[in-house]
Amino acid sequence: MNGRDLVRSWFPVGVAGVAKGLRAVRAAWRSRRADATGPASRGPVRARVPGAVREVEPGPGGGVIRFGRSELRVLVAVNGAVFWGWDGAGPEPSYALAGPCPEPDPRAELEPDTEGGWRVVAERVTVAVSRHGTVEVLTPGGVTLRRDLPPRWWEPADGGAVRWMQRSEVPADARFFGLGGRATGPRLRDGVHRMWNAVPGEVTGASPVTMPVQLVVADAGTHLVFHDNPWDGTVTLREGEEGAGSGHDRAGTSELRMEGGPARGWVMVGTPARVLLAWASLTGAPALPPAWAFGHHQVQEGYGGEDEVRRAVADHREHGLPLDAVHLGAGHLDARRVFTVDQERFPKLPVLADELRREGIRLVSVVAPAVAALPGGGVYEEGTRRDAFVRDGSGEVVHAVDRRGEAVLPDLADARVRTWWGGWYAERTARDFAGVWHTLDSPAAVGRDAHNVYGLCLARAAYEGLRGDGASGERPFVLSRSGWAGQQRYGGIWSDEGAAGWPGLRASLATVLGLGLCGVPFSGVDVSRAGNERSPELYVRRLQLGAYLPLLRTRAGAPAEGGPWECGAEVLEHARVALLERRRLLPYFMTLAHLAGRTGTPVVRPVWWAAPEERALRDCEDAFLLGDALLVAPVLEPGADRRAVRLPRGRWYDTATERVYEGPARVSADAPPGRIPVFARAGAVIAVRGEDGGTELEVWAPAPGRSGGGLVVPDTGDGGAEPEIERYSVTWSGPRVVVRREAEDGVREPSWPVRVRGLGRPVGQM
Repeated sequence: MNGRDLVRSWFPVGVAGVAKGLRAVRAAWRSRRADATGPASRGPVRARVPGAVREVEPGPGGGVIRFGRSELRVLVAVNGAVFWGWDGAGPEPSYALAGPCPEPDPRAELEPDTEGGWRVVAERVTVAVSRHGTVEVLTPGGVTLRRDLPPRWWEPADGGAVRWMQRSEVPADARFFGLGGRATGPRLRDGVHRMWNAVPGEVTGASPVTMPVQLVVADAGTHLVFHDNPWDGTVTLREGEEGAGSGHDRAGTSELRMEGGPARGWVMVGTPARVLLAWASLTGAPALPPAWAFGHHQVQEGYGGEDEVRRAVADHREHGLPLDAVHLGAGHLDARRVFTVDQERFPKLPVLADELRREGIRLVSVVAPAVAALPGGGVYEEGTRRDAFVRDGSGEVVHAVDRRGEAVLPDLADARVRTWWGGWYAERTARDFAGVWHTLDSPAAVGRDAHNVYGLCLARAAYEGLRGDGASGERPFVLSRSGWAGQQRYGGIWSDEGAAGWPGLRASLATVLGLGLCGVPFSGVDVSRAGNERSPELYVRRLQLGAYLPLLRTRAGAPAEGGPWECGAEVLEHARVALLERRRLLPYFMTLAHLAGRTGTPVVRPVWWAAPEERALRDCEDAFLLGDALLVAPVLEPGADRRAVRLPRGRWYDTATERVYEGPARVSADAPPGRIPVFARAGAVIAVRGEDGGTELEVWAPAPGRSGGGLVVPDTGDGGAEPEIERYSVTWSGPRVVVRREAEDGVREPSWPVRVRGLGRPVGQM
C-alpha cells in the first residue's frame, strides 16, 4: 500500500476548528456517497477479450495458453487446488496465501482437447479451456461444476486501473454460500453483493468482512472458488432453475466485476470437508485461541473506571453467572489515544489485571488503528520519525479528522511498519491485557486496492506482536471487526449484526455460518439489549443462540441495559441456564477448535455439511451443526414455544428430554422460554465439563445394531507439543453400551469418566 489513492476521511467527523471541520464534513460526505454508489464514471475506455488460441507452453502441473490478446496460466497444485491467472498474473504475491504457492502436481499435464481447446487432467478435477478462453471445472467423471466465460477488460485510454468482468455458470440446482460474513446468508440469494468492507447500512450490499470466496453446493459436487483480488468490486448472483419436465435447465450465474487488480483465482473441488482442508492448506490453518476464549466475554466501555469493572465482575458472581473475560472499550484509554491508559480511571491497572486473573478472568483491550496527530503522543511521534504513516500521491502524510481531531493511519501493508506497530502490542498491551479486540479497522481512507485487506494486516501485526519476543508466551487472542481471505491465521471475528430486532437474530446465525465456510471458524455476534430493543424474550433468545456459537460476547451499555439481572428473575434464570450450559460444553468447543486448526473444518456448520447432496438440507437456514455431534435449532421468531426442525439422516436425541427421532425428517420440538432445541447424534462422544470441574465423556447410545464414536482433543495449554487426538468407539455388547479408546497399540480404557445417555429412548413424535 503506497497511499496514492488515500484521499478520504475514515471516521465520523468531530470538532477540530470550524474551517477544518467543514472541509472534513464535505470530504466525508463525498467519500461515503462514493462508497455507497460505487466508483465514479471514467473517461473513454477500450474493451478487450482474450481472442483465439495462438500457442501453448506446457509446464509443471499445467502450463500457459496464449490467446490473441491475453494469456492464461493454469496450474494444478499437489493439494488438488487449481490456480488460473489471466494477463500474466501468477499466484504470488498474495495477501491471502499463507506461504509460497504450493508445488505443482507432477502428474497433471496440459494436453489437447476437442475443438482446438486444451485441458489438464488431475486426480480430483479436470480443467478444460476452450479455444476462446472459456474455462470449465469438471469432476473426474466429466460433470461440469463451473463454467467461467472469457473475461472482458476495460482499459482507460489515459491509463489507470483496468476494470474487468467475468461471468460464470453453475448447475441449475446449485446453491451459493460464502462471500465472507453476510447477514443475508448463509445461502446467498439473487442480487448484488458489494466487495467492500463497511459497517452495515453505510454502503449498500457491503459487509464488515467481505471475501471473494464462494462455496457452491450442487448435486454433482461441491467446489470453492476464490478470486484473489482485494480491489473494490461486486458479485451478482442468480440461482438457476431446473426445467419442469421440459429438460431445459437455466444455469445459475455469478458475475464478478472488479475495479482493478489481477484476474486470477483458485478452485477447489470435493466434499465440503475436503474443500475446506484444501482452503486451509492454501491460506493457512486457523489460529488456536487460548482455552478461556471459549468462555463468556463481557464488554464494558470503561468510562466508569476500575470500579465499573469490579462491579460487573461482582454482579456476575453474585447472580451465579460464569465470566471469563472483560473487554474494555475506548473509555479506558487516555483521551481515546491508542496504546494508552487513562491513569485517573485506571490508576492501578496491573493490580486489577492480576486480581482478575487469579479469579480466572482476563482483561482484553480495544485497539483502533487511527493515531491522534498530537504532539507528545508517543505512537504519533515515533511513527513520524519512522515514516510509518500512509502518504498520498504527492508524498504527504494523509491527515483526516475524526471525533478526536486529526489522525493518521499506519501503513500496515509495509512489513517494516507492521513489525513496529506489532511491537506496541507486546510492549503496552500484553503487560496488563490477555488479548486485543480491534474496531474501526476498515478505514475508508485506504484506497480501493488495499481497503479490504487493512483489517487483515492489522490482525497480522497484533498476532505477530503478541507472539514475538518479550510476549507472555500464551496463545495470542486477537479479535477483528473487519478482515479478508486468510484472516483465520491470526484470530477471530466479532460482529454486532444482531442489533436489529428478530431479523437481526437470524442474521447473527447467517454471519457466523458464512465466516466458517470462508475458513474463519472462531466468530460470534455481540449479545445486548442496545437501542430501543428492550424485549426480554429477544434478549434471552439471543443469549441462547450465542451460547452455542464459537465466540460468546455480551455487551453492557447504560445501567438499565446491563446484565440479565436487570430484566427480572425469570430472565436471569434463563440466562444462567444458557451460560452454565456453555461452560459445560467448553471441552467440546476446545476439541472443535483443535480440529479446525488441523483440518480447516468449521466449528459451526450448515446442516447439509455431511450430506450436501440432500436438497432439503441445502435449503435449511434456521439450524446448524455444532461439530458433528450436536444440532442446534435456535428460536428465531417471537412468541414461539415450539418449532419445526429438519433432521439429517440417522438417529437423533433431544438433549433435554432424551426423546429419540429418526431422520431424515422434519420434526416438531419443544422450545420453551428457558431453552432452545438441541439434538445429539446417536453414537456421539462429546467431551464436557463435569460437576467437579473435570472433563468427562457424554456418550449418546447408538441405534440398535449400530456403532458410533467421536474425537476428543484435550487442551494442554500454551506451549509444549501438540496434543494427541483421542479416538473413541461406541458399540453395543448385549444390553450394554461399551466405550473404548482406540490407540495404535490396541484398545485402551477411556481417559475420562463416561456417562451414557439415551438408554431410555422415549419415542419422539413427528
